[in-house]
Amino acid sequence: MNLNKRNKMALEITDSSFQEVLKSDKPVLVDFWAVWCGPCRTLGPIIEEVANDFEGKAVVGKVDVDNNQEISMQYGIRNIPTVLIFKGGEVVDKIVGVAPKEVIAEKLSAHL
Repeated sequence: MNLNKRNKMALEITDSSFQEVLKSDKPVLVDFWAVWCGPCRTLGPIIEEVANDFEGKAVVGKVDVDNNQEISMQYGIRNIPTVLIFKGGEVVDKIVGVAPKEVIAEKLSAHL
């Protein structure tokens, strides 16, 4: 999997591909979500817009917590949606719940 090549949408990140997030030379925004989560469905289109807006500058991905419990547990994801921003393999910012696009973009921009 190459995190730098995307189809203008958020990547699907899994337990097995998560090491790529930690190795990325760009900031990585990861949305932890689930299909059954109403607020997650509200946030989904916002995350897709952020993925488009930051194309080439940052990596934007999504982790389905039901299918990827290992990584969700590792980062203590208790409430969804939760957005983590990674830089240099470390969590540098966190948003819990639905946030406006401007807030998410501002937090991600701070780590470019």
